[in-house]
Amino acid sequence: MPTSSASTSDAAKTASSGGVQSLERAFDLLERMADAGGEVGLSELSASSGLPLPTIHRLMRTLVSCGYVRQQPNRRYALGPRLIRLGESASRLLGTWARPHLARLVEETGETANMALLDGDEIVYVAQVPSKHSMRMFTEVGRRVLPHSTGVGKALLAGAAPDEVRALLRRTGMPAATDRTITTPEGFLQALELVRRHGYAVDDSEQEIGVRCLAVPVPDSPTVAAISISGPAGRVTDAATVRIVPVLQEVARELSRTLNSAGAGAATSTGANAGAGAPAG
Repeated sequence: MPTSSASTSDAAKTASSGGVQSLERAFDLLERMADAGGEVGLSELSASSGLPLPTIHRLMRTLVSCGYVRQQPNRRYALGPRLIRLGESASRLLGTWARPHLARLVEETGETANMALLDGDEIVYVAQVPSKHSMRMFTEVGRRVLPHSTGVGKALLAGAAPDEVRALLRRTGMPAATDRTITTPEGFLQALELVRRHGYAVDDSEQEIGVRCLAVPVPDSPTVAAISISGPAGRVTDAATVRIVPVLQEVARELSRTLNSAGAGAATSTGANAGAGAPAG
């Protein structure tokens, strides 16, 4: 039977990486489900992945039996509750890896440093190191906010397509946290253009009066992430911004290297252990 070009390509990629093809395909399907909003049909997965329907059906049955996917009454498939525990553990690890970099930010800028992720349509803070100043900003780890009123929200969405941003804003609404909050899609899209142009995002009393935040995305991060500093507007001035932004960008690059090397290290370790324990054959 002739092999499809997609299957041949997958097999070649798997052979070169030393991975297990079915595992790679299963994780790819989970990521495609997440990109599609968490619920898809088999035909959609087949169209986006290039895999034949029987292969996808077999993989989805396995994921359902493990609890990572559930089948809905309408026969579509949704991400399962067992993924929540994995996500929570991964978020804690991200925070652990990020904290030394955030501590450096605090040391060099004097302001509270944060790391945040986009989780669904919301921003979730996964790590923080507080400033040493008596007047400082606190954001509880695990706190969730809407993207349109935060610097990290702008940094995280700056790379998204305008249609995706509009769709997200329609789902969340754009309530005003202060009288400085951006409350129109056009205004927010213009703010994202400034982020792309300048390389950093600003929240100027848009989430909380008197608080100014500067944020940058973490480049090439395994998951879309951003870091920020926040402090009183009287300290995070325009002059301070000129000094702080290059530090933010440098720390973001260093954090990216840490996250990517952690992932590569885990993969290498897993591969080595599998090779050592696997029977010849």
